[in-house]
Parts: sequence; structure tokens; C-alpha cells
Amino acid sequence: MDEPQKSFHMSPEEFRTAGREVIDWIARYHENVENLPVVSKVAPGEVFRSLPDQPPQVGEAVSNILPDLDRAVMPGISHWQSPNFYAYFPSNNSGPSVLGDLVSSGLGVQGMLWATSPACTEVEMKMLDWLVQMLGLPEHFLSSSQGGGVIQDSVSSASLCALLAAREQITGGKCNEEGCRMPLVAYSSTQAHSHVEKDVRVAGIGSTNLRLIDVDENFAMRPDALDRAMAADKVAGKIPFFVCATIGTTSSLALDPIAEIAEVCRKHGVWLHVDAAMAGTAAVCPEFRWTHRGVESADSYAFNPHKWMFTNFDCTAFYVKDRKALINSLSVVPEYLRNQASDAGAVIDYRDWHVPLGRRFRALKLWFVIRHYGVEGLQFHIRQHIALAQEFASWVKADSRFELLAPHPLNLVCFRLKSGDEASERLLKRLNASGEMFVSHTKLDGKYAIRFCVGQARTERRHVEAAWTAMREAAE
Repeated sequence: MDEPQKSFHMSPEEFRTAGREVIDWIARYHENVENLPVVSKVAPGEVFRSLPDQPPQVGEAVSNILPDLDRAVMPGISHWQSPNFYAYFPSNNSGPSVLGDLVSSGLGVQGMLWATSPACTEVEMKMLDWLVQMLGLPEHFLSSSQGGGVIQDSVSSASLCALLAAREQITGGKCNEEGCRMPLVAYSSTQAHSHVEKDVRVAGIGSTNLRLIDVDENFAMRPDALDRAMAADKVAGKIPFFVCATIGTTSSLALDPIAEIAEVCRKHGVWLHVDAAMAGTAAVCPEFRWTHRGVESADSYAFNPHKWMFTNFDCTAFYVKDRKALINSLSVVPEYLRNQASDAGAVIDYRDWHVPLGRRFRALKLWFVIRHYGVEGLQFHIRQHIALAQEFASWVKADSRFELLAPHPLNLVCFRLKSGDEASERLLKRLNASGEMFVSHTKLDGKYAIRFCVGQARTERRHVEAAWTAMREAAE
């Protein structure tokens, strides 16, 4: 009788045992995360040096790996899941999101084509349709329309795909075939995210052909300035082709006037993309859908469930009004990927909706999150975060030493000490050095501003109160 072949693979029973250990480790982490210093204090290279220089020759059990996770990795972690993390933007997750991601990893699906795993495509189609309903987005973003949605890795990738679709639409596909020789010009506001500049570089448009449009007193793009810039470019022989407007800029959460910008885009025949990165989630609550006025006129739209919808990175919902414009700009069909369903045009192949060919089953974590919380649960927590930010803003306004620097309709408050930039910067450094919280900064109208963003899954009123108390005590 032949002896069984030796295997180094983890058996199903070993996986069950190790899986319980890992789940317990994650659960303990979330139980204790608010007691950890929010920002890592390791020196550059410290984590690298704590790991062995040579890989192990003999394999180890997971039970031996977890202690080294605590020893070597955890000191180098800044705790984005801490309820005391108020910097940048939320990158929150949740139990159901982690579990959905675990199922996705366990299945190991490569979802490049409908044919390679039909459920990967069709669950994603349904999740993107659910989000259209949940946010009150226009029906032409539904998968049953001429448009539709897809999950991208980030808003940066989504806006790149929108820009490529706009480029090929305005040039009749010539840039893809011949290289981009036409004098194309793109536009965003001075407050738009830096990914727009990176996108025009990657797309071969060039930074010198990106116009940064002036903003008003609320840091929102001025449609009249946009109109004048396009008109001037046309006179100079340029071709305006793409505008990126923002619902919730990174610095101050400014809301560009989408409806008015759309009118300018229609006038000049320009593609309008709307970046709603974090703030898009607020539209789950009907009372905040005013932030999206005019989105029905956008050619494309994106927001990040992985910022404020308890879904771990990466998960960007990207929509187009006309899927043909997107597919025509990105589709390449080698013989080895041809199949009957695709050739018949009966299915969506999401490989044609973004730059990568390969794709994970990201829709599962979104499915788990929406089914666990329900629309009602998501609305509850979003409203709670916004209410906490509004209360925090009222405390800032009532303290004569501080001043607000921008409107704060949602969950971000920008403020500083009236005594000036240097005092405000010293205050931020004291707060972050304490380990009790983490806040970030920006500059608005040339003034140093402290950004306080409420959006982590476990942030409660007591955390915000404690943060404000620490700020008042540390202020000069």
C-alpha cells in the first residue's frame, strides 16, 4: 500500500484551530484598542530590524506567530480603529466587514470575468444597485440601465478611469490608438484632492494641462471661474474635456455646487466626474442628500464605503451614466479570455471597468455590512457622528480662545487658536504626543487649521468630550 504523500498544507482541522486563535486575537484588539496610544512611536527602521534577517527553514504554527505579531508588528501600528483617531478621515471597519473579507479570502475567487465566477460579478452588481437606492442616487447608475457601478480599490483609481473614459470620448478613441497628441485640458478646484493631478499625469495629459479653479469663501469651486477658464482655453486652441468636482474636500469637507458646475460642463461639452470620497456616505440619511444636489447631471460618481460605512479598505463605489464610454476606453480582449457569455454580450465583465485585470470578491464584505446593520443601523451611526461633530463645533465656538475656519455641515470641524499658527501647531503636537488622540492639520486661506473628524466606528460622546477637555487644558 502506497504511503500517503507528505504535505505541508494546513489541514481543515488545523485551520479551524488557528482560525479561532486569530479571531480571538482580533476581538481582543478591538476590545482594547481605545486604551492604546493612538499613534505609533517607533523610529524609522525599528520594525524592520525586529524581524529576522533570514526566512525560517522549518514552518511554524500560528500559535507561535501571534506572539511575534504582538512583539514586532503592534508597536509599529497607528490605530485607525481607535475611537480617539480624529485625523485625516475615518478608515473604519466592523465585525461583519472583517468576516465578509474572510469569506472572500477563503473562497479565493479571481473575478476578472463573469465566467470565472458568476456570483462574484452578480453580487457586486446587486450591492452597487443597493447603494444607489440607499444614497438616493440617479437611476441611470443602476446595473439595469445603460450605466452601472463597480467596486474600485480607491477614489484615485475611480477618477483615473473616469478621466480615461472622458479622454477617449472626446477624441473618438484616438488617444488609445495613436497616443494622446490633442491639447486636452482638465479642471478641478484648488481644494480638490491631489489624486486628480496624479491621474492627469498617469493618463498622459500632463500637470500643465490641469487647471486649478479658484474657490469661494466656503472653499467650494466657483462655477463662474470654471466657465471663464474653459472659454479662455478654447480661445487658446485647447480642448476642455474633464472636470472633477468634489462633495467633501479633504482639507475642509467643502461642497462644490454640483448643479451649477454641471451647467458649465453642459455648455462646453465636458465630462463631469463627482468625487464624494468620505462625505458620500452621509447621503444614506435623507436629510443630508442636499449635499448631492446636481449629481443626476454627472457623467460619473464615486464614494468610499471604506471611509465611513464600516467597510474595511479597499472598497470604492464607482458609477458611470454610460458604461459604453468606460468599457470602450479600457477593454482589451485577448483570445484566451474569450467565452460564450462575454461574446454574446449577456453579462458584465468588470475587468473592462478598471485598470487591473484581476479582481477580488470585494462585494462580500459590503454585503455582510449592509445585511448586518441594515439601512436603519447605518443611518443611526452616521447621524450620531454628525451630531457629535456639531456639538464639538459648538464648544469651539463658545471658547473665546478658539475660532472655526470653515463651515462644518457634516462630521469634520476645522479650527485653530486665535493666537495664531505657531500656537495652533504647538497645540496639535502636544495633543498627538500625549498618545490619547490623533488629529491632523491643513491650511485654509493661509491659516494653520486643526482638523477634527468624527467617524470611527467606536467613537462615542465620552471620547469627544475627553478630546475637547484635553484641548482646552493644552491650549495656550
